[in-house]
Amino acid sequence: MDDLDQRLITLLRHDGRRSLSDIALDLGVSRATVRARMERLERSGTIIGYTVILRADAVELPVRGIMMVEVEGHSADRVIQALGGFPEISSVHTTNGRWDLVVELSTSTLTDFDHVLRRIRLIPGITGSETSLLLATPRSTRAKL
Repeated sequence: MDDLDQRLITLLRHDGRRSLSDIALDLGVSRATVRARMERLERSGTIIGYTVILRADAVELPVRGIMMVEVEGHSADRVIQALGGFPEISSVHTTNGRWDLVVELSTSTLTDFDHVLRRIRLIPGITGSETSLLLATPRSTRAKL
């Protein structure tokens, strides 16, 4: 990835809906160059998609938590794939130390949160977990996906 790719990605991260013409103008290249670069970045898997980013307070899921997950042997990929099917999960992180994965999740109610935790713990390959509820977020620099 060269400097032009980096600048293109920066512009797309700020506004993925901008027209190719506007992006080309800002980058000082042709519209065809922008289209070709974007297609190459998509084919290579560098750009995996385009999405809407919401303000953290725009999503009404007040019960939020972090779940640390221990995974058996070499089953991390299967567990991560299974976790991808849960709409309540906003992100899954691999980590080092005692826990193998850190999962961020949110639901509308504590009862729903409990049900999600039970379903997650039934995934084959998960050998242990620990969950903490997030009570408040006094500071965040991330928008909610």
